[in-house]
Amino acid sequence: MKRLAAFFLATLLAAPAFADDPEVLDVTVEKAGMVWNIHVTIRHPDTGWDHYADGWEVLDAAGNRLGYRELMHPHVNEQPFTRSLSGVVIPDGTREIFVRARCSVDGWSDSQKRVALQP
Repeated sequence: MKRLAAFFLATLLAAPAFADDPEVLDVTVEKAGMVWNIHVTIRHPDTGWDHYADGWEVLDAAGNRLGYRELMHPHVNEQPFTRSLSGVVIPDGTREIFVRARCSVDGWSDSQKRVALQP
């Protein structure tokens, strides 16, 4: 019986902790002259200063960062929420970008939102 209990305890301790990644629900883009304005809607179960969605980034298809928006505070009572980043330089000929979010505890989300660009 001790072996069985030890096995279950070891299994529990070895199991990864699953948390809700910040989820990019929507991205809208608008070209403003030679730059772009990016509007991103995110959902994350912020609990306060100890655990909250703290940023998002715009990437090209090769994974190069084109822009970064730092989120300066938790949004416990505002879910989902939308924040914008203006003046993003996207190289000519780029037909798609990707947006991913991060949280203060778990880091960058594995999922990315693909956005097609209209020239």
